[in-house]
Amino acid sequence: MSFNLRAAILQNVSGNTVDEVEATIVDAVQSGEEKMLPGLGVLFEVYWNQASEEDKQQVINQISKGLQ
Repeated sequence: MSFNLRAAILQNVSGNTVDEVEATIVDAVQSGEEKMLPGLGVLFEVYWNQASEEDKQQVINQISKGLQ
């Protein structure tokens, strides 16, 4: 039996409103639970695939700053 976690996460949040997406992200970050990391990763992948090169660079810079 094969389970596609990415597809399951996308199906779970598909059609969510802006407020629901925000609540999902805030809840995942605030909870600090490792089980939430795959969902955040999928949401980040969605963002990344639609972001401009400038937006991608800004995110890279912000993450780099946060890791220092």
